[in-house]
Amino acid sequence: MQDHVTNLLRRPPVGWWDVLDIAIVSLLIYEFLKLIRGTRAVQMAVGSFLIVALFYMSRLAPLQTLNWLIRNALVYVAFAAIVIFQSDIRRALAHFGQAPFFRYFNRQQAADETIEEVVVAATMLAQQKVGAIFAIEREIGLRNYIESGIPLDSLLTYDLLVTIFNPGSPLHDGAAILQEGRVAAAACFLPLTVNPRLSRDLGTRHRAAIGLTEESDAAAVVVSEETGQIALALDGAIERALSPDDLRERLRSLVLLRRGRAQAAYDV
Repeated sequence: MQDHVTNLLRRPPVGWWDVLDIAIVSLLIYEFLKLIRGTRAVQMAVGSFLIVALFYMSRLAPLQTLNWLIRNALVYVAFAAIVIFQSDIRRALAHFGQAPFFRYFNRQQAADETIEEVVVAATMLAQQKVGAIFAIEREIGLRNYIESGIPLDSLLTYDLLVTIFNPGSPLHDGAAILQEGRVAAAACFLPLTVNPRLSRDLGTRHRAAIGLTEESDAAAVVVSEETGQIALALDGAIERALSPDDLRERLRSLVLLRRGRAQAAYDV
């Protein structure tokens, strides 16, 4: 008994590779539990745990018939789980592919898709002369303004933006804040600029867009309800009467500038 305790306590020294191994396994278990939370896979995990517990109990008892039954059934349970939970497995692999490490390689493509969705939505709203304002978060967070509106956290699509600013929508008034390719919130209140040198024909939406860009590095796309023109506010200034191609090029230059600053900071 004493020798057994001594051998149990006598462990090899823990190195950095062991710590890394434990950290990776812990992270995988954590992500797995987050993924199956609230799904039918939870019941599957509980059932699997019970089967494993019965298996070890049958070896200790010993319950030979139960042990034989579980050992032979486990071979077929693995194939059955793959067939039954194939959709959950696909979702898990897709979730793993969206991890921050892999998301870095898709960032440029995601930025291009975001810009295209914004341009299409602004063009459609301008053609219909529907007023709108999209605030695009950059380096400085817009959490205070997000909390003033209705949280959405939805995938950014031009259909969603057009629907939000439909005159019959309860979210029509206010701004939609775009964050990392998603619509974070709608009907958000933005600060109005108090710059006395601005043109008097600028409406509330244009002044709110300028006010936001005076207090942050965000970019704001505005569609005028009166003229149907598209404008872009940045750094307290506004550029009006933009064509869809002009807006696309301006937004792309902002994205490239942001990535350039991030790379420069990384190099430092």
